[in-house]
Amino acid sequence: MSGWTGRRYAALLLALVVSLPLLGVVTARPQPAPAGGMPAGPDSTATDSLAPGLGVLQASPAAPPARDYIAEVRAAFTPENRAYSGTRIVLAFVTPLYDILIALLILFSGLASVMRDIAHNLGKRLYVRVLVFLILYTVTEFVLAFPLTCYSGYALEHQYGLSTQSFASWMADQGKDAAVTVAVFGLFPLLWLGYCTIRRWPRTWWLPIAAGTLPLIVAGTLLQPLVVDPLYNKFTPLRDQQLKQKILELAARAGIPGRHVFEVDKSAQTITYNAYVSGFGPSQRIVLWDTTLKGMKEDEILFVMGHEMGHYKLHHIWKGIALTSAFSFLFFYLLARIATWWMKRFGAHWGFDSLGDVASLPLLAATMTLLAMLAQPAVNGFSRQIEHEADVFAVEVTRDNDAGARSFLKLSSQNRSNPEPPVLIKWFLYSHPPLLERIRFALEYKPWEHGLTNRYYQGVPAGH
Repeated sequence: MSGWTGRRYAALLLALVVSLPLLGVVTARPQPAPAGGMPAGPDSTATDSLAPGLGVLQASPAAPPARDYIAEVRAAFTPENRAYSGTRIVLAFVTPLYDILIALLILFSGLASVMRDIAHNLGKRLYVRVLVFLILYTVTEFVLAFPLTCYSGYALEHQYGLSTQSFASWMADQGKDAAVTVAVFGLFPLLWLGYCTIRRWPRTWWLPIAAGTLPLIVAGTLLQPLVVDPLYNKFTPLRDQQLKQKILELAARAGIPGRHVFEVDKSAQTITYNAYVSGFGPSQRIVLWDTTLKGMKEDEILFVMGHEMGHYKLHHIWKGIALTSAFSFLFFYLLARIATWWMKRFGAHWGFDSLGDVASLPLLAATMTLLAMLAQPAVNGFSRQIEHEADVFAVEVTRDNDAGARSFLKLSSQNRSNPEPPVLIKWFLYSHPPLLERIRFALEYKPWEHGLTNRYYQGVPAGH
C-alpha cells in the first residue's frame, strides 16, 4: 500500500511492525501511475506496474518500424501534460510534509493527549485503548488531510480526464482505506503488539520489531491479493481463452509454471492501462486491467506479460522482501532515536513522557513519514533497477520489439509524466526508468544479432 491517502496512512502505521516502502516496490496493490513511475493519484503504489512507461523498444529486424518512437513520445509531452506532471511533482513533495504538519498539529494542540484520555476512559486494557485511539486518530487525520487528498486523488485526475470514478465511489474507497487501517492495525492487532513491545523493552524495542518484520511481510504479500485487493475491485479469471492460452505458452517458454491470470475492472476508476504481478505460491497471480485488454492488441499484451514474467523469473518479489527485512533494522533504529529525542524535547508539552503511551502515535507517524521521504531515493533506485531487469527479460523472451514499442507508446499516452525528467526528480521520485532512457536502451539492445548471450532469458527464442 503506497500513495498518500488512507492506504498511505495504513502503510505508515505498518512500519511499526513491518518496514519501509521497499516492500511496496514489488508487492503493494497497484494503482495508476504516470510515465516514469512517479506518484499519481490517491492510490499510487510502487508495486510492479507497467503504466509508468516500461520502455519503447525497437522493432524486430524482420519488421523495422516506420515510426520515430522517440519523436512521438516527445511530441506527446504537451503543455497540458507538462502542467499535470509539474503538479504531481509538487504534490509528491508537499503531501508528506503536509502529513507531518498534521501530526505535529495534533501533538502541539494537545489533541493527542485528549484522544488518549478518551481511550483510557473507555477501556482499561491496552488493546482497547490502542484500538480507540487508532480510530480517533484515523478519523482526525482523514478530516485534516481531506482537502489535499481530495484534490490529489479526485479533482486533479478528473481535471485531466484520467479518472472515470464518481465522487461517491471515490469516497467509498476512502472509507475502505480507513476500515482496512483499523482492521489490520487495530483488530488484528498489529499496533497493540507494537506498543506491547515498546513497553516491554523501552530502550531496545526497535530490535525485536525489526526482527519480526520478515514473517509479517511474507504474510502480507501472501494475503493481500486474496483479502485486500478484492475489496476495491472485481477480479475474474481472464475470459479471453485464446489470449490466456498464449500467455500460458509464453510462460512455459520462460520456464514459469502456469499461474492464475486475472482481469480486473479498473475501468470503473480510470482510463489508464496497467498490468502487474503480485503474491506468491497459491496467491500469485498475473492481473490485467480491463482497460489494457480493451485498448491494446494481443501481441502488445503478450509483450507486457513478458515483463511481468521477468519479475517472477528474476525473483524480484523475494529480493524486495529480503531487502526490506534487512533495511528495517536501520529504519526502526532511526525511528526510535529520532522519536525519543523529540519526546524528550517536547513530551511535557504533548502530555506524555514515554513512547509506550498511545498518545505517541502521531509522533511515530510523523517520524516514519520523514524517514520514508529520506529513503525514497534508495527505494526508487532499487525499483528502477528491477524494472530495468524486467525490461531486458521482456525483450529477450519475446523478441517482438515492435509490439513492445506499440504497447509502451500506448501506456505512455495514458500517462502524463516527463519522459526526460531532471536528474534530481528522477532520483527522488521515479520508481521506473524514464521512458526515453528505456527507448534508447532498447534501440541498442539486440544481443542475438551480434552472437551474444542474453542476460537473463536462456530458453528457446520466440518463433522457434
